[in-house]
Formats: sequence, C-alpha cells, structure tokens
Amino acid sequence: MSVSPVLVDSHCHLDFPDFAAEVDDVVARAHEAGVGLMVTISTKISEFDKVLALAERFPNVYCSVGIHPHEAATEPETDTAALVKLAAHPKVVGIGETGLDYYYEHSPREPQMRCFRAHIAAARETGLPLIVHTRDAEEDTARILSEEMGKGVFPGLLHCFTSSPALAAHALGLGFYISLSGILTFKSAAELQETARGVPLDRLLVETDSPYLAPIPKRGKRNEPSFVVHTAAKLAELKGVSGEELAKQTSENFLRLFRRVPREAVFRS
Repeated sequence: MSVSPVLVDSHCHLDFPDFAAEVDDVVARAHEAGVGLMVTISTKISEFDKVLALAERFPNVYCSVGIHPHEAATEPETDTAALVKLAAHPKVVGIGETGLDYYYEHSPREPQMRCFRAHIAAARETGLPLIVHTRDAEEDTARILSEEMGKGVFPGLLHCFTSSPALAAHALGLGFYISLSGILTFKSAAELQETARGVPLDRLLVETDSPYLAPIPKRGKRNEPSFVVHTAAKLAELKGVSGEELAKQTSENFLRLFRRVPREAVFRS
C-alpha cells in the first residue's frame, strides 16, 4: 500500500473574522489542494475556546494555546500552570504563538518578555513545541531562548521567519525548526531565500500565517491554507528537490516536532 505525503500548513488563523463566512469551504479547498492538515493558532487566551472549537470541528485541524506578543499587556495574566491545563486537550499540539515584537510594540516590552517566559515554561513542562513570533527583537529573542534552554530543554520553531541568518543559525543550534511563509515567494525576499537555502531540509516547515501574507501568485488576495502549495513550490525550487520530496520531508519534520499529531493524520494511503 503506497502512502502519499500531504502538505501541512503549520500556522494559520482560521478563527479570524476573515474566514467566518466560509470556514468549511476554506478547509475543503485546502484538502483539495493537497494540504492535509492545518494548525490554527491561538493569539488571545480570552478567545481560545473559539480556536479549540475549530480544531474539534474538523478532523484535519489542530490548534495551539497562547498569547501573541501584541496582546501580552491586554489579555488576562496567564501563568504557566494555566497554559499547561489548557494544553491537556488532545487537539492542542503547540504552545503559542508567543515571543517578542518591537516593531509595533502594541504591548510594552516587559509584559511581552514575562509572557514569553511563561509560555516557554509551559512548552518545557508539556513537551509541546513553542511557536515563536519575533520581529525587530532578535537580540532579546536569542538571549531569552538561550537562558531558558539552560533551565531545561524544550522544542520549538521560529514561525513566519524573516529574521537574519544569524538568528536562524542560533535557533537551529538550540534544536529549533524554521517555518517559512508566503514571504519566501516575494521578489524582495532575496536574503530570506538565501537563508532558506542554507537551512537543512530536515529542519524546515511551511505555513501560510493566513489570512495574511498571500504568496505569489496570490499576492494581494486574502491568504488561506490551500495557498501553502505556492510557498512549498518555491521552497522546493530553492532546495533543488521535487515537490513530492519537499512535501514528504516537511511533513516528516512537522510530525517530529508536533509529536501529539498522529502520523496517519499527515500521511494517507
């Protein structure tokens, strides 16, 4: 019996209002495009129930639990124990997204850092991967990850990676994975494309971060999980492998990192 690899959209936001009127169609289009599994990502603990409800509704949708750094100062203070408790649900496969964003600074830096460390501790305790958002905060992101890794190892990835090759190397040195979005396909992304060439194939994931950042040739449209095929095609081109090999390897990587997801959810006969 042959087993065909499917793509995984490792980071999307199906609970966002952009999808409210047609989430069933969005999930169906992803399936038709060969995207067999999606992880819908929590950004507000106060709306986690909506995220979890989507994961419970669709067999091929899983979710995370966490607070985006933009929301660190406005969401209810959430400690590690609360995150661990919510992460006990079998459909919760990751902790986050969390991290640091100094570009917009919608939340002050201190609450962002405090929230980040609480999420890291939850990832360490549960063994679920930490989903890290970082923008214009490379030095503090690298420092905190290293400090916390010194307290005990935890798995994780840098999502929607657009940072420097130095941060990629630092993350890889900590055992992290790198997830690439539609930005990889942009004509202005030459440095990111070069970084992607240098990341080992067995440490890469693909994502949409939808409804944002639609890849070429869909740029300018609302992004959705089915569009991850375009990012995967660009990554396959950069790595010099076939689309099938890219799908197989990134899905294997996903399963190695997101250990709670059963293999049969990604590889289908």
